[in-house]
This record gives sequence, structure tokens and C-alpha cells, in this order.
Amino acid sequence: MLRVSDVDARIGPVQVLYGVGLAIDEGEMGGLIGRNGAGKTTFMRAMMGLVPATGTIELGHIDLMAVHPHRRPHFGVGYMPEDRRLVPELTVEENLMLPAWSMAVEGAERRLEWILGLMPEIERFRQSRAIQLSGGQQKMVALGRALMAGTRLLLLDEPFEGLAPALARRLAEVLSNLKQEGVSVLLAESNETHVADLLDRIFHIERGRVLAHGAAGSAGGPAHPTSPAQQGS
Repeated sequence: MLRVSDVDARIGPVQVLYGVGLAIDEGEMGGLIGRNGAGKTTFMRAMMGLVPATGTIELGHIDLMAVHPHRRPHFGVGYMPEDRRLVPELTVEENLMLPAWSMAVEGAERRLEWILGLMPEIERFRQSRAIQLSGGQQKMVALGRALMAGTRLLLLDEPFEGLAPALARRLAEVLSNLKQEGVSVLLAESNETHVADLLDRIFHIERGRVLAHGAAGSAGGPAHPTSPAQQGS
């Protein structure tokens, strides 16, 4: 369902991604696992067209690289950035509805009620302003906002970072339920602590390269062999 190959990306003059490739089938959950600075966030931003990138990104039969960044959510792609990026003065409900309003989504109210049913804790503070929420609560709202657009694919950047153990377990439950809904998910994490039981595929990224991939629980294999000189760059 998602096919990525030979993606290079730069931030200013610095190249961050080198020939990244991965694939996820419909309804699967993939994990992009790597230390801070490995290139996870840059890859997510490249997927959304937020940093200059070259290569191939296909969602089904759609060439996302040929789609303007502001149009990519129209094809069912939802993005949860690492820093949440909620509008602080808007209410929780207004933040959730922003993608629907910007895309003029039909049936947005039904989608909102589905999201609130999936995460009923959000219902309790739906009329509160985002700035009044804790960091963990904001994470849940950011996931809900991504779900408003992400009917086919969710891109989640460090969703578990900074969460208290109880909230991390709750988020894992929500993601498990999403798998049952048939939504494809690619999430980036620094390690597999919270997500090992959820993942169907694991992609290890280091220094901007996906070095190994495989089914969860397997050792994986080389994704893009690199020369010794490249490995040291």
C-alpha cells in the first residue's frame, strides 16, 4: 500500500536521508526505529513534502512526490508531528476539526464522533483550549487530528516520547484498535519499548539510511547495502 524507494532529503545544504526505502501493506503497522538524529523526523517530513526530497513515494497507485504538500492529506494521509503543533488558543474539538475544514471533508462530524469513540478521554476536555492540556493529553489530541485526515495512512513521529507509563499503555491500546480498523500506520520511535507487540514490520534507520528491515520479531536483512566509505560518512 505504501512503497518508498531511493528517497534522499536535505535540510539546507546538509543531506540527511540517503536512498531510504521501505514498504507497508494495507492494515500493517511499521516501525521506523532509530536513535535521535538518525533521520526519522526528516523522513516523516519528506513524506509530507515539508522538506526537499527526491525519490519515489507511492500510496497505492498515487505518486505522492507529484502531489503538492498541502494536497497530500486529501489522499488519506494523516501526520502527527513530534512536537504536536496544536493551535493553542483553539479548543480541542476545533483542533480535531481543522483538517476537515481545510479539506472540506464530507461526513466530518461522523468522523469526529468515531475519533472520540476511539479515544473517549478526549471527549472529557473537547471544549477546553489546547493550551490548557498536559503534554500527554496534547499527544492524544494530535493523534486524533491525524486520524481526521488519515483514513488510509497514519504517520506518527515519536508518539510515545515523554508519556507517563499509564498514558503510554493507553496509547498502545488505541494503536492496537487502529490495526483492527484496517488503517496502515508508520510510526517513528527511538526504540521498540512501547511498540514491539504492535509492529508488523521494523525498519532500522541510522545516519539517514535504512540499514535493515524485516517482519517484527525477526532479525531482518540488509535493505540498502552500503559501502564501508558510505557507512563512515
